[in-house]
Amino acid sequence: MREIYLDNSATTRCFPEVAELMSRIYLEDYGNPSSMHHKGVEAEKEIRNARQILAGILKVQPGNLVFTSCGTEGDNLALIGCAMANQRKGRHLITTPIEHPAVLETMKYLETQGFEVTILPVDRQGLVDPADVASAVREDTILVSVMHTNNEIGTVEPVAEIGEAIKAKNPATLFHVDAVQGFGKARIYPKRMKIDLLTVSGHKIHAAKGTGFLYVGDKVRIQNILFGGGQQKGLRSGTENTAGTAGMALAAKMLYDSFDTDIERLYGLRDAFIARVTRIPGVKINGKTDHSGAPHIISVTVPGVRAEVLLHALEDKGVYVSAGSACASNRPHVSGTLTAIGLDKEDLDSTIRISMSVMTTEGDMEAAAAALEEIVPFLRRYTRH
Repeated sequence: MREIYLDNSATTRCFPEVAELMSRIYLEDYGNPSSMHHKGVEAEKEIRNARQILAGILKVQPGNLVFTSCGTEGDNLALIGCAMANQRKGRHLITTPIEHPAVLETMKYLETQGFEVTILPVDRQGLVDPADVASAVREDTILVSVMHTNNEIGTVEPVAEIGEAIKAKNPATLFHVDAVQGFGKARIYPKRMKIDLLTVSGHKIHAAKGTGFLYVGDKVRIQNILFGGGQQKGLRSGTENTAGTAGMALAAKMLYDSFDTDIERLYGLRDAFIARVTRIPGVKINGKTDHSGAPHIISVTVPGVRAEVLLHALEDKGVYVSAGSACASNRPHVSGTLTAIGLDKEDLDSTIRISMSVMTTEGDMEAAAAALEEIVPFLRRYTRH
């Protein structure tokens, strides 16, 4: 049976070129980048080259990048590191209810450390109003964290406008953006957008799991949260993941080298899929359906059918998606994003997420749509919500 993988917001398949590069480094240039001998020097060259590539994509300086193990670590370093380093200026933080748990759970932790957290509302599309951000920023606000692209419904936040609003109200307030779902699918320029800290994860862009980076602006006061050998200017101790970092930079280069063509094609696939599945009675799409939304994420609500049941019915046909409510039978959990946008209570557990990548084909999306057309009427007849 043909497999159709449409859970790319969870993780992506590694580019073959990335796997080949990493294999070579693992087997040949495997030295410790901190070592002074030839093997170490060759490994350090790979790290330096990766910095140059990624910095060029973001139009920042290579020294502004801190390599991490994942997006979660990047978010934790940004939030905890900046909160601790700037607490004499204030202890007020701002975020939204639709952030990834890596941000929201870290904010909860900071509350236990005496910080005050304001959670701003979003509209029915999941958008944060820059005016609301400006109103919430105070003299003692040290950091605002708003994601670039929502991982469940694909809403792309107006980060440039939010950055402007923050700096106009309080130039000292830092702006952190979780770009785990946005990097590789949007052009992001931190300096132009007034972004002080930017989190990226490698395995969302066809690189390996266990890779990522955090952009840290020139004037950002940030405290390390890992202690050890003092690598990366002491901000992130630990032997660098040479192969993973080099592979992540190659994956990013491949995505941005063909960016315009790929994004246009993904929007075309998205448009055709939405047009087809919304002809199924009752089926609804959450978030933006025009090209102001992310090109790769489609949140589909199927009233009358539990997401978990629909997910496994699609899996039986070789189509892999995720439950948009992040709900599992052994770990019940209601999606904060779907709740925040005001989804009807009965629809919270009837939502799946389709997420594409540059590897997704027209045939994949046509087969997925056909599977939904066949499965939904059947499940509505034989299952209870």
